[in-house]
Amino acid sequence: MNKIIIYKIHRTIVSCIFILTMGSCGIYETFQTPRYDITDKAYGDIISPDTASTGNIHWQTFFQDEKLHALIETALKNNADMQSAILKIQAAQASLKASKLAFLPSFNVSPSADFDGSWDVQLPVNASWEVDLFGNLRNAKKRKQAAYLQSGAYMQAVRSQLIATVASTYYTLLSLDAQYKIYEVTEQSWKQNVEVTRRLMKAGKYNAASLSQTEANYYNVCNNLIDIQQEIQQTENQLCALLGETPHPIERGELADWLAPEVIHVGVPLHVLSNRPDVKQAEYTLAQAFYATNEARAAFYPALTISGNYEFRHSLYDIVGSLVQPLFQRGTLKANLDIAKAEQKEADISFRQTIIEAGIEVNDALVAVKSAREKAENYSKQVKHLQDAVKSTQLLMKHGSTTYLEVLTAQQTLLEAQVNQVTNHLTEISNTITLYQALGGGR
Repeated sequence: MNKIIIYKIHRTIVSCIFILTMGSCGIYETFQTPRYDITDKAYGDIISPDTASTGNIHWQTFFQDEKLHALIETALKNNADMQSAILKIQAAQASLKASKLAFLPSFNVSPSADFDGSWDVQLPVNASWEVDLFGNLRNAKKRKQAAYLQSGAYMQAVRSQLIATVASTYYTLLSLDAQYKIYEVTEQSWKQNVEVTRRLMKAGKYNAASLSQTEANYYNVCNNLIDIQQEIQQTENQLCALLGETPHPIERGELADWLAPEVIHVGVPLHVLSNRPDVKQAEYTLAQAFYATNEARAAFYPALTISGNYEFRHSLYDIVGSLVQPLFQRGTLKANLDIAKAEQKEADISFRQTIIEAGIEVNDALVAVKSAREKAENYSKQVKHLQDAVKSTQLLMKHGSTTYLEVLTAQQTLLEAQVNQVTNHLTEISNTITLYQALGGGR
């Protein structure tokens, strides 16, 4: 009689499992990266030839300053954010390993002792194995795998940002050096003007007001030199912080040493943007949400755990209980599925928006680099003409055929043009670095 009942229960269980398995095919789906109609035009109207992207170039090739190479290598080794990113990857790797171990049987030892004239020690071993009939463990493993890949993308983002920040700070330092040299030359020139004005005043060609104005302008340049020196030291300190070192002078080259890439290939958006760390992170977030939804669906189906410490009859009762348990939790399970679906939709919207913003960043950087390069030639011509104007007014002043105001105006205009030229050069470099990062940050 008992055998007949057990046989019927067993047949019922097998039938239920077969029906549930046939209805649970959707929970075994694998995540596929969605394709959007905005991808091909992500850069706007920029022509994107199917060439290797600048973003795939190794940073040591892109930046050709050997002193900068040494600084970047030090930062990659010592920077606190970089070390934290490595620890996050290790944590995600451990979590992924744990999810893989869930597929294997688990064992636990329950030692006991009894004293009956002599000690009798027993070490019974209990074994249990969760059978992944409906993808619960598979989806959990896939979700944690996506989280692990996301931590790798996060590390790439930190690495790319660190390289770009070190390079930008380095060239900011070089631009300050260039400005300091301009102000040094200007300080010497204006100091001579003060002496010339003083002699002309003694000769009766200028009055005390002229001398006072010339001296005031000279001391203003002296103060600018002090300000720039302070900015240089502060920028060196910022660079030391990125390197994970205490403040010290930075060994460096000159701004004129910068070699801009002759041709910048942006590549096809579909291929390039998928390599950007932020796009990867958004994609892996969507993958995690996808598998979380699958997990929520799988929760509607029973979990089957085979235990080695029960009789078959007891295990059979447990299996029957697990088959009907989801029926009593249907409301909660449905709510969890609705939440998972909403979070997946939100992740999909975020992924799409990340692609749009990445394309805009590439477009902005390209336009900025182009503008800076176009202005560079104009600044060069402007500075040359103003240098000629200063020489002419100085000669005229010595012969008393012009006023000191014309000389001061010419000198001030030249100084501003020279500083603007350096600033524009830095802008071109900074925007080129931004474009390099916008195209994926290289290797």
